[in-house]
Amino acid sequence: MSKLSVGIVGLPNVGKSTLFNALTKKGVPAENYPFCTIDPSVGIVPVPDERLDKLSAMSKSKKTIPAVVEFVDIAGLVKGASTGAGLGNKFLSHIREVDAIIEVVRIFEDKDMIHVHDKVDPLFDIEVINFELEQAGIKKPTLYVLNTSEASDNVKKDFISSLPGPYLEVDPIFGTGLDNLIKSSYDLLNLITFFTTGEDESRAWTTKRDAKAPEAGRSIHNDFKEKFIRAEVINWKDLLDCGSYAVARSKGLVRTEGKEYVVQDGDVIEFLV
Repeated sequence: MSKLSVGIVGLPNVGKSTLFNALTKKGVPAENYPFCTIDPSVGIVPVPDERLDKLSAMSKSKKTIPAVVEFVDIAGLVKGASTGAGLGNKFLSHIREVDAIIEVVRIFEDKDMIHVHDKVDPLFDIEVINFELEQAGIKKPTLYVLNTSEASDNVKKDFISSLPGPYLEVDPIFGTGLDNLIKSSYDLLNLITFFTTGEDESRAWTTKRDAKAPEAGRSIHNDFKEKFIRAEVINWKDLLDCGSYAVARSKGLVRTEGKEYVVQDGDVIEFLV
């Protein structure tokens, strides 16, 4: 499966880069992800998943490789970007390349951090950004990330009921809400996780929701779609409860599935090609 990415957008001085830096501190070694870019504004971030950790412990795996989300830190948007103001054209070309958008909105006052419009008005900020995106013809899934500073007493929350879409509260300085944000970004991209597990490695793989088994197999290797014969499938919890594939097979819990099987989140799969 080709990589999918989430763009972090917002007005200048709302905490976009702080959020990006906090996320990428959780980054993963690039060598496990050959499609990795060396662009400093792109971060490969692991998706927290205790199911993978438990499967790895059961299999006594030498390596544990998580699913990942690619985050892209996109230059600050200014009013008029769609007509070329600021870095408008560059900003919009970058945003067209991502698959979903995190819109960072600052909801706290801080006299040391100048707001681009001289006042903290989250709904106005959102209107500015959404207008520019609409003018540029960009309609992608959006998650609003409300930057709440725990260091600030003056946090505005009276507008939350008027938000035009789903939101999360995050404090990138203190790191609160980051795991929720990573998981929500994964959901925003309409992705699910399936697993492979064994002594060499346990790994979380990514596929689109409702993908059939041959399509999901492409995440592991492109040839898997064309050469797919069948898949052996068991739910992660059933395998964990059994303690091994051998016990799971003896109980008849490992199913043989064909090309029409729709992969479920949490499946542990062995592909036969």
